[in-house]
Amino acid sequence: MTNNKLFGTNGIRFIPGQQYGLDFIVNMGLSIGTFFDNSNIIVGFDGRHSSPSISRAISAGLMESGNNVVSANMVPTPGLQLITKNSYDGGVMITASHNPSEYNGIKVVSSNGIEVSRSEENIIEDIYFQKKYIRQNWENVGSISSDNSVIANYVNSVIQNVDSLSIKKRKLKIVIDSGNGTQALSAPLISESLGCDVITVNNHIDGNFSGRGGEPTPDTLKFLSQSVVENNADIGVGYDGDGDRSIFCDEKGIVFWGDKSGTLVAEHLIKNGVNSPIVTTIATSLIIEKVASKYDIDVHRTKVGSVDVSHKMLELNSKFGFEENGGCLYSPHVAVRDGAMGTALMLELLSFSKNTLSENLSTLPKFYQSKTKFSCPIDSRESIIHDIASSISEETDQTDGLKIHWSENSWSLIRPSGTEPIIRLFSESDSQSHLDLVMEKCSKLVTDLINDLNS
Repeated sequence: MTNNKLFGTNGIRFIPGQQYGLDFIVNMGLSIGTFFDNSNIIVGFDGRHSSPSISRAISAGLMESGNNVVSANMVPTPGLQLITKNSYDGGVMITASHNPSEYNGIKVVSSNGIEVSRSEENIIEDIYFQKKYIRQNWENVGSISSDNSVIANYVNSVIQNVDSLSIKKRKLKIVIDSGNGTQALSAPLISESLGCDVITVNNHIDGNFSGRGGEPTPDTLKFLSQSVVENNADIGVGYDGDGDRSIFCDEKGIVFWGDKSGTLVAEHLIKNGVNSPIVTTIATSLIIEKVASKYDIDVHRTKVGSVDVSHKMLELNSKFGFEENGGCLYSPHVAVRDGAMGTALMLELLSFSKNTLSENLSTLPKFYQSKTKFSCPIDSRESIIHDIASSISEETDQTDGLKIHWSENSWSLIRPSGTEPIIRLFSESDSQSHLDLVMEKCSKLVTDLINDLNS
């Protein structure tokens, strides 16, 4: 990490004990507490082994700077964000989301339930680096208490924001893969409350994410796929470590990315009266434009990161946004990505349709996608992307990383991860052969430059 930037795409991520120790975490608590200034802050954490101790250290800093802390204990990230929106001045979530188990992180949540803006992240970083944090004397140190209502409130809000009667009538069968993460505490309960026949896999909390790792992808959800087919289920869903993303599987066992589920849900909402703009990122499929244009609905694109999607939704008074990685944001609930809310909306979509999930998917325009990633030192990533931009003649967009427009229906995005020392490559085309061609071309450009660094 550079010495003046702590926040990445989604909060601060690090390996506890290697990159940062407890002194950093306490001082970060002081900095966040100074930013909030004499407020009531709720603190929650995911199932990682380091999360409880980091939560306590953050809480110590928050209290020393004069804030009252309320402990939510272990909760899904969107559950903490919802309760912050409804009841608190701010929130802090201890999580590294989908990162490997040795990582952890800190997400700072505003009173509206959305993570603080990029400019507010800069203010917190400035307080930290300039040591401008407030340290109260003993008489003015904040108190600590607990709130055990977070999960129940979260479950109720998700259920209340869908047509639960229609879902109950449909009697859907769902396989849920919680990935040993915190949706194990809520997602099965929500689906059962919606009248579904629920089968669970990897549904115990495990800080090592021993079942399949913390990130749901078509590769890691093979057991989910198999379970859906074996149990003759209507739908399968896999969550990430902190429960804010959902990747789905149709009744045939085919796992698909969030572009498709997001577009299906967007069209379902539009058909049922939601006519606000749709917000998504620069990395998602062109499918959404093709579908939204049929209904004269605008699509707005942001940098990669749910923080940017949330704030753009707020700005446009948008009801719905999504990300290709399985993020699904529904503002009548809370305008943050939420794996369980995304699942409930998919169940509602199926309950409004006589068709299977695969039949619904078959109505979408046909595009082909490919994703890969390359290990690369953090300090070298920007120069590699700059060198690639200089070497090509196609139209590009540098809103976030480098997006290359090969044709009207074909593009590639090369961008540094905001949370890991890697470069990500996404490509899409309406032709599989052209997709293979551009993936090969881009992969060679990236690997040649990385190899030059290493030689």
